[in-house]
Amino acid sequence: MDPLVVLVLCLSCLLLLSVWRQSSRRGKLPPGPTPLPIIGNILQIDVKDISKSLSNFSKVYGPVFTVYLGMKPTVVLHGYEAVKEALIDMGEEFSGRGSHPVMDRVSKGHGIIFSNGKRWKETRRFSLKTLRNLGMGKRTIEDRVQEEARCLVEELRKTNASPCDPTFFLCCATCNVICSIMFQNRFKYKDQNFLNLMEIISENNKYLSSPWMQEKHQQQLEFTFEHMVITVFDLFGAGTETTSTTLRYGLLLLLKYPEVTAKVQEEIERVVGRHRSPCMQDRSHMPYTDAVVHEIQRYIDLVPINAPHAVTCDIKFRNYLIPKGTTVLTSLTSVLHDDKEFPHPEMFDPGHFLDENGNFKKSDYFMPFSAGKRICVGEGLARMELFLFLTTILQNFKLKSLVDPKDLNIASVFNGLMCVPHSYQLCFIPV
Repeated sequence: MDPLVVLVLCLSCLLLLSVWRQSSRRGKLPPGPTPLPIIGNILQIDVKDISKSLSNFSKVYGPVFTVYLGMKPTVVLHGYEAVKEALIDMGEEFSGRGSHPVMDRVSKGHGIIFSNGKRWKETRRFSLKTLRNLGMGKRTIEDRVQEEARCLVEELRKTNASPCDPTFFLCCATCNVICSIMFQNRFKYKDQNFLNLMEIISENNKYLSSPWMQEKHQQQLEFTFEHMVITVFDLFGAGTETTSTTLRYGLLLLLKYPEVTAKVQEEIERVVGRHRSPCMQDRSHMPYTDAVVHEIQRYIDLVPINAPHAVTCDIKFRNYLIPKGTTVLTSLTSVLHDDKEFPHPEMFDPGHFLDENGNFKKSDYFMPFSAGKRICVGEGLARMELFLFLTTILQNFKLKSLVDPKDLNIASVFNGLMCVPHSYQLCFIPV
């Protein structure tokens, strides 16, 4: 038989098998757009704005639907109710970590972010205990963040009010906080070892080299050297990039809305003054500033699509049967930009977190750190850094834009994982 004919027959069989497998699975899974053989729904998804594509699907198929990324089905949860029901109400069943091709190759199932099962539970428990022993959630960590905030201010003073891109300074500050926890030491911003470390983190495709050890004979407890190195890499990567990007985006928004900045600085002057550093106790007396920090995180929608989850067993969810191991995507955008909870979600408005009397107002929809069993381990530290760094900067500087604030572009750029701001420069004018 002609080799070409054989090839065509084989491909046809593969296509038919693919269609059959997908259609058989779809009978149990939530509805969704019809997938093409082999490639699934890839062509129907805008990789530059995945969140918008999923939002459009939800308008047709509802808050729970299925898309095929290749031949594998992925269940998508859209909207607060569906996300809460899965991650919080059924947290154990949805606590698995779904496949992520790039990170799977790097982490090989190790670390705290992309591990699963017993390994993940033991690593998370160990990490939380160790971080607490090192001062997480205690005054000692706050002291270190305050110290770093003062060092950041000194570095910004060295710019002599000249135009600068704040990216480097903010990355150094957030990375140094993690260093002070892990190594009990901070570094000067021009220290070559420190710069090498930050380069490794930013590349995000190399192993983190550190002096962290566990005994090799404890392999049955998952604490091998490779596993612990990747765990530390996870903590550095998550603790540096996300917080520094939030700060960088936050400064851009404060440039865009000088009237908001003025209100924050008035509150800092009234509550903190000029002769001491801001502290976390101040936050309860600074409702407007607290609202601004929350609104920055809500508005920028840093991680639109949460890291992939997976169901740990066959489960029934809203009358659908989701097989064990199925990847689940949760749209954090649909929660943070819910127009019922946040009127005009596309607008930057600290009023979203203030009541009619100007008091800070909590919201269950505030999920920038995800929710449930897989919520960010460093949530408390990140909240502390965002408040202390921003208030300390605004206590010491006026922010000056190089262009009219009305002309600043605050639209985000999706880099495949996070929404980051366009590059910009500003002047830090000492006060």
